[in-house]
Amino acid sequence: MEITLALGGGGAKGNAHIGVLRRLEKEGYRIRSVAGTSFGGLVAIFYALGYSPSKLMDIFEAVDQSRLYGRSAEDGPSLLGLSGVRKWLDQTVGGKTFDDLSIPCAVTAVDAKTGGEVIITKGWLKDAILATIALPGIFPTHHLNEWELMDGGVLNPVPVSVARILSPDLPIVAVVLNDPMDKPVRTYRIPLPSMLPRVFTNRITRLNIARSFDIFMRGVEVGSRAVAKYRLELDKPDVIIRPKVQGIDLLDIVVVRDVAQLGEDAVKEMLPQLKRAVSWQRRVGKKLFGSN
Repeated sequence: MEITLALGGGGAKGNAHIGVLRRLEKEGYRIRSVAGTSFGGLVAIFYALGYSPSKLMDIFEAVDQSRLYGRSAEDGPSLLGLSGVRKWLDQTVGGKTFDDLSIPCAVTAVDAKTGGEVIITKGWLKDAILATIALPGIFPTHHLNEWELMDGGVLNPVPVSVARILSPDLPIVAVVLNDPMDKPVRTYRIPLPSMLPRVFTNRITRLNIARSFDIFMRGVEVGSRAVAKYRLELDKPDVIIRPKVQGIDLLDIVVVRDVAQLGEDAVKEMLPQLKRAVSWQRRVGKKLFGSN
């Protein structure tokens, strides 16, 4: 039972991808390639490196989530920095490149200069990750070759089209972390260092910049929901898995194991559709008639 995956973006919600991978493997599905955007791109690269879902769980649980977004001289204009993320990537992927991957993998980004989508399939893994997670205005853009790259979710929140390029003949399973269009949009708070006294954090959250951040992030969320909806209608994955992560914001500090379980639960609900998608009758029908 061979499939290819398209892992969507969603910040902290992306820990659900670990549970999706774990349950798919448990059910006997063989993931032959994986494409990802934003946090989905991060998970895609780690999985393509050969890390098992259980090892991924260990790696992500060991992260001090409160220290990821500090600023350094490497950060360009942005509300938050990625100094903690860079240090973590140095420790985990180091000097590895796409040549070190065990299965085909691609992540997406958007060139801020041209507005075009950039599909990254070669070069340093650290560069690819920093590009695909660069949420516009929140995290600094990442300069690579002639591009100034930002989060791939701007144009392609769930990269089904990229997964199809990697494995044209395999069923595509899309993991969608965006909330549906009819769900209320939650408020956002600026992530603040955990060591700050509560009196300071309370004051900061009442400032205009905090309110502006809230409105901006809501706008990002609404736009991402809409783009995901229209791209899924256009790109037509064989199966859509949608973990119930509506209560988690992009930059929340989360219990990784709990969020991963939401991904595993979502796969369990979709097992009948998954079985139909990989059936030989359906595969033959798609090749002969191009049906979904």
